[in-house]
Amino acid sequence: MTRLAKAAMWKLISLGLVASVLAPAIGRCDDARPQPALESFAVAPADPVLIGARATQRLVVTGRHADGSERDWTRQAKFESLTPNVVTVDDAGIVRPVADGEGTIRVLAASADKTAEVTVVVRDFASQKPLSFANHVVPLLTKVGCNLGACHGAQHGKGGFKLSLFGGEPDVDFTAMLKEAEGRRVVMSSPEESIVLLKPTLEAPHGGGKRIAVGSLTYDAIKTWIEQGGPPPAATDSRVVRIEVLPRERIMQHGDQQQMVIRAFYSNDTVEDITSKARLDTLNEGVATVSADGLITAVNKGETAIMVRYLGQADVTRVTIPFAEIANYPEPPKFNFVDELVIAKWKKIGLLPSELCSDVEFLRRAYLDAIGTMPKPAEIKAFLADTDPDKRRKLVASLLDRPEYVDWWTLKWADILRNNGNQTGDKGMWSFHNWIRAAFRENRPLDQIVRQLITAQGSTYTEGPTNYFRVARNPQDLAETTAAVFLGVRLQCAKCHQHPFEKWSQDDYYALAAFFSRVSTKNSQEFGIFGGETIVRVNPTGEVSHPKSGKVMKPTPLDSGPVDDPIDRRRGLADWLAKDNILLARNVVNRYWGYLMGRGIVEAIDDLRATNPPSNPELLDALAKDFIANGYNLKHLVTTIMTSRVYQLSAVATAQNAVDTDNRFFSHYTAKRLTAEQLLDAVNDATGTTEKFQAQGYFLPAGYRAIQLPDQRVRSSFLDTFGRAQRQIACECERTGDPNVAQALNLMNGDLLNRKVADANGRLAKLIAAKKSNAEIIDELCLVTFSRPPSPDELKEFESLVAAAPSPNDGLQDLLWALLNAHEFVFNH
Repeated sequence: MTRLAKAAMWKLISLGLVASVLAPAIGRCDDARPQPALESFAVAPADPVLIGARATQRLVVTGRHADGSERDWTRQAKFESLTPNVVTVDDAGIVRPVADGEGTIRVLAASADKTAEVTVVVRDFASQKPLSFANHVVPLLTKVGCNLGACHGAQHGKGGFKLSLFGGEPDVDFTAMLKEAEGRRVVMSSPEESIVLLKPTLEAPHGGGKRIAVGSLTYDAIKTWIEQGGPPPAATDSRVVRIEVLPRERIMQHGDQQQMVIRAFYSNDTVEDITSKARLDTLNEGVATVSADGLITAVNKGETAIMVRYLGQADVTRVTIPFAEIANYPEPPKFNFVDELVIAKWKKIGLLPSELCSDVEFLRRAYLDAIGTMPKPAEIKAFLADTDPDKRRKLVASLLDRPEYVDWWTLKWADILRNNGNQTGDKGMWSFHNWIRAAFRENRPLDQIVRQLITAQGSTYTEGPTNYFRVARNPQDLAETTAAVFLGVRLQCAKCHQHPFEKWSQDDYYALAAFFSRVSTKNSQEFGIFGGETIVRVNPTGEVSHPKSGKVMKPTPLDSGPVDDPIDRRRGLADWLAKDNILLARNVVNRYWGYLMGRGIVEAIDDLRATNPPSNPELLDALAKDFIANGYNLKHLVTTIMTSRVYQLSAVATAQNAVDTDNRFFSHYTAKRLTAEQLLDAVNDATGTTEKFQAQGYFLPAGYRAIQLPDQRVRSSFLDTFGRAQRQIACECERTGDPNVAQALNLMNGDLLNRKVADANGRLAKLIAAKKSNAEIIDELCLVTFSRPPSPDELKEFESLVAAAPSPNDGLQDLLWALLNAHEFVFNH
């Protein structure tokens, strides 16, 4: 009890010493500012074309002000049709056709001397083409939520009525509406009495509540479609090839509003205003909201995006509400292009960075991030004594040449590639592990690594990358794994239906899977009848078919055209992936930025999609292009990030930048908990002890470090408790850094820590046996845990508390235990 009480006291003292590392200051900034004068304005879109009598086009007016800012003037502007015989326009800026021809809309803003004119083309006004079920009815069902996962788009539908999720299968939806339930959902002779109109308007009981109003756009479209005989989807229907969101981004102030315009571009070269038809959602209602008609309202400081979804296409517009208006923004030093782009973002968002971290902070941070290992006392002292102004850059270069660099990044990539002996067997696992190690030992360019993995064939025992095809064993799993690992795309949703947050469809999913349709495995006896060797080979035939249409899919990369190879289809995919592919580069640099900076430019770091936009797209693209230009050199990428000033900022938030609670804009370093392997190795280094690791079927030599472990089957309750990856799924989410009670108990009361602190052959026992003074021992204990010497006040306090213990040995053990439980030890800051 005496020791536990003492240890608890030491822990509280230690936590108090480092609280400033983790507890940011809180501050508020005033956003009031005068309205700058309007200098000019522009109207968008500049080239509207109205096709048919039902077409409309919303205009948006953007004012350019004397301070360089842009604001929405749509609601203050006055609109006038100069050709009312061709087009009309209402007070909201919505243009409607009257007859074929060219019309002119005049826009007046602020005063009569600021005007603009827009030419509007009207075609096919007299055409009586029926509404397209796929293009005019289905998207409105999505707009009002009928085919979402919480309603009739659920796996089994609702109330006996099932629609495809987000309208991904119009043929299925047409059958459900017109032919199921004995055709009672639609009444051709009296459209108003159709169940599909009565229920969502609540003129008949509806569990989903009121979804549309009588006379609304959705109501009239469905009613008109029924009046026209309910024509089914046709092969000749044009399809949406892309959508355009205007404006692409906008800087706003609290309370400002911004009208959006969204246009769909079709395969028949027509364009349609879909602002009132698209599904609109904000990614953060605490920052900005959006109405059903596309009116954005800024409600708080920060940045978010408005997500737009329409007929399988997705896009966003970025909304920024600066945390503060900073006049005469200071110009901090820039170490490389990373700093230039991050500083530009700080100026836009209204943030000031924290100061640079100290040398001791940088040293510990760089060791843990670059090689997953804590610095030794002699290394700490040498670095602190070095007066070379370029010593930080030189430290990074030296770390990347150390063997621990290979250990650490082999572990990271083995997690990503799911090297798992349960799938590959022991020999296959070691073969894959050693191949990954060789790639990092040689600093092999990533494009070469990708090519070797994607096109691997031969023995899983002698050809390491062939085990990629043992971890993922069928075309579907290989498609998902390849998209996740190399593109950061979570493609699983598209296996069964249109991806709800992306443009990927089932066609995209199975077309990617087609690259792997001819990959197969066979057993071999080259290593003996019981050797268990597997050979990965390429067959001359084999196809992937769409599960619903039965169509044979052509091998096609995502967002590209078909690519095939007469010998090995995978070579076409490898060429597409590894030849100046910005998608591959963006994925890799975002992962590495997340590993080194504590969060990705896109977060989560393996979820790159249009509807999860980067916090700094210019930075992401610049890093990706630099990575490609430098030959996919991973060491160059690590060096670029770690030698930037942004990486070297203090982890202590200031009162000004603490308002960015998630540190999305990297105004200070993000403190992150040591990974399970880092923490176990750090405990061993601090206590001077080692581990004896054992896996099912083999032992590892004494002294093997946790970051060197080949796969997750090596037994360690400590590593499991602290969230090591189990390598079951291709997702970074497998490795968790979230704290839990089991972890706290493991550190405070677990046998492992207490045993190592008191180890008779450990560091503390040897220091005591060497007759070191308490001051010398305390100095070394702080160096091996916090990577810094104690401050004079800390040393004085520690000495007095050790002296008050029942014995010096008990006091020093309690001190070491408390230091190992401190945040300053457990976190990389």
